[in-house]
Amino acid sequence: MVRFLHVQNRQRPPPPICSDCPAVQAEASPYSLLDISLKALTADLEKFCTERQDGTLCLKESERLPQEVADRLLQTMAFHELLNDGTVGIFRGNQMRLKQACIRKAKISALSFRKAFCHHKLVELDATGMNADISITDIVSGLGSNKWIQQNLQCLVLDSLRLSLTNPYERCFNRLSGLRALSITNVRFHNEDLVEIASLPRLESLDISNTSVTDITPLLACKDRLKSLSMHYLKCLTMTTPQVLDVIRELKYLNHLDISDDQQFTSDIPVSLLEQKDILPHLMSLDISGSKYITDEAVEAFVKQRPSMQFVGLLATDAGYSEFLSGEGNLKVSGGANEIQISEALKRYSERSYFVKEAFFRLFTQTCFMRITKPEILKLVIIGMRNHPLDLAVQLTASACSLNLTRQGLSAGMPVRLLSDVIHLLLKAVENFPEQQQLQKNCLLLLSSVRILQDVPFNRFEAAKLVMQWLCNHENQNMQRMAVNISSILALKLSSEQTAQLSAELYIVVGELLEIVEQKTNLNEVDTTFMFTLSALWNLTDESPTTCRHFIDNQGLELFMRVLECFPSDSAIQHKVLGLLNNVAEVRELQSKLMWKDFIDCLSELLCSAEIEVSFFSAGIIANLLSRGEQAWTLSQTQRKSLIEQLHSTVLKWPTPKCKMVALVAYRSLSPFYPLLDCFTISGVQLWAVWAMQHVCCKTPARYCSMLIEESGLQHLYDIKENNQSDPDVLRINSEILDTVETHMMYYGRPKYLKKSQTKSNG
Repeated sequence: MVRFLHVQNRQRPPPPICSDCPAVQAEASPYSLLDISLKALTADLEKFCTERQDGTLCLKESERLPQEVADRLLQTMAFHELLNDGTVGIFRGNQMRLKQACIRKAKISALSFRKAFCHHKLVELDATGMNADISITDIVSGLGSNKWIQQNLQCLVLDSLRLSLTNPYERCFNRLSGLRALSITNVRFHNEDLVEIASLPRLESLDISNTSVTDITPLLACKDRLKSLSMHYLKCLTMTTPQVLDVIRELKYLNHLDISDDQQFTSDIPVSLLEQKDILPHLMSLDISGSKYITDEAVEAFVKQRPSMQFVGLLATDAGYSEFLSGEGNLKVSGGANEIQISEALKRYSERSYFVKEAFFRLFTQTCFMRITKPEILKLVIIGMRNHPLDLAVQLTASACSLNLTRQGLSAGMPVRLLSDVIHLLLKAVENFPEQQQLQKNCLLLLSSVRILQDVPFNRFEAAKLVMQWLCNHENQNMQRMAVNISSILALKLSSEQTAQLSAELYIVVGELLEIVEQKTNLNEVDTTFMFTLSALWNLTDESPTTCRHFIDNQGLELFMRVLECFPSDSAIQHKVLGLLNNVAEVRELQSKLMWKDFIDCLSELLCSAEIEVSFFSAGIIANLLSRGEQAWTLSQTQRKSLIEQLHSTVLKWPTPKCKMVALVAYRSLSPFYPLLDCFTISGVQLWAVWAMQHVCCKTPARYCSMLIEESGLQHLYDIKENNQSDPDVLRINSEILDTVETHMMYYGRPKYLKKSQTKSNG
């Protein structure tokens, strides 16, 4: 038996939010039909495929997918890291037509790559971070086997791969004559390779960052066509600064130059470049983030000499603090001086962990007193977290920023999808760094949001495990109060199976929670921690025999008797205590533990309470104990007979089941009532059961009428209806339940087995 918490909405109205913000519109909009379809397809790909003799998959449908859909399918599979030798088989043959192929982090062989992708008319290919079994030579030679690709492939990304598994000096790029953009970062790429690349006739964009190049002079071969050059962290560079600047000076058509430093390389090339007046006349974008000795004056002078400039990267430098470099005008600036600069930095450096950490650190400072909901910034935080799951500094700073962006009611204006993503990533971070208490604390603080707990989808089982482990291992009162609060709500969301899986944690947690109850009782202190602790215990014991056993083994019954004695007139405490004891009374193996005269006397008194919630839960415990029969009753038989009469007469005094109760009663299942419905020897037991069932069925018919049908519970009601010895009062409420179910089936349809049953009875 569960009580859903009534949460008072004491928050102020949601903070202002930019309604035309793209992040709000995108994340708050429903998923497109294509997104939903691709998610269903990739989640259960084998279901839609047949298997070839070599073990690879082939889509069952013979229809061709449109090129845009095929590209999106491949991208989705890459995002979820589903690309392997078997799954890429669906891209063989003519069922798919790929144009822009993303196979990041694919775990495939060179043969699988050639069969799946090299027959397509590819214009772009991103093969970043593929497994070590395939080399750049394998990829390029495979692409070069297709004459169409040779002439038309325009963009190729080969970051974080090996050049060749056998011959590191093997040349392979010259066949890709149509290539316009190449990225080959984090690769052991040498001067000889640069010579080959620079000779490609159409090359316009090149990224050789973090390679083994020692001399960039070969770039002069493409000086008349190169428009974009990224070469940050060339750690092996042997050229002097003047020599490097002499080469750059020849690249007259360069629009973009990235010589930023996220590895603390401390090159003086950037500061020297800013002093040059006769260099890069057509430059539109310059990234010198992370560089030393950069000043606002030098940057301003450089930019003003080049009117076409649209971007300058200044994160982790001493520049970016002047009004001219604020980033608010036409000149975009990545930096740390203000929110605009930080957002620009997170957009541009999402895959560079050092800069992501730096941006998050600056963002934390900027958002400490945030009063406006900023979903577009939270989305950037999520991207940074997702790209660097094993970087502790990234995860810590991201969790702190996420907290700032969602605290004090700010979460109310955030799209649910963003909140779901950030909780998912935080739980993953806690899993990756189990010893990091600050990370756990930030996660708990985020989970303490009522909006997140109630409305946002996330793995509540993992969250509950985290909260319970925190309760077991920490004694900080403020965090303890918060953890108890979260536990009381999360417990409502767990299935019985999930609660059973938490048995080890629950044994300790139940003891911890009972200790809190004892402390508050001894102090006669009723506060939110006390009330939430009672709610948490109530919810955790719902349809969980193991947790109920932990409660009894930890002297919970004796403690709860003391609670009832200490707070004799507090109905809110009473119905929480009795609600939990209802859960215990439903467990047959534990019913004998409740056969305690003082406890039964207390129940008899509370049964007559003017507060219907208190009377209702007292009656439920008594009904469960009486239903076992005379032999199971180990106390006075006289008292048993008195309780039988008292139970029946008390239920008849209650208002109709349609009445409103302060404690909103809810059930995971109606199965605990079915044994009580079959108790024809004690009409009061049946009467309480039908009253309780009709109460929830008429309040929430869609949930409980469906539950009654699915659990085959209607048969118990039909048995009462057809039994000549059924009590008239029981029959009356029983008929009301059947009428409620009948009305429900008029709207939602009658199950097939009920139609057959009805046909037989009519015949």
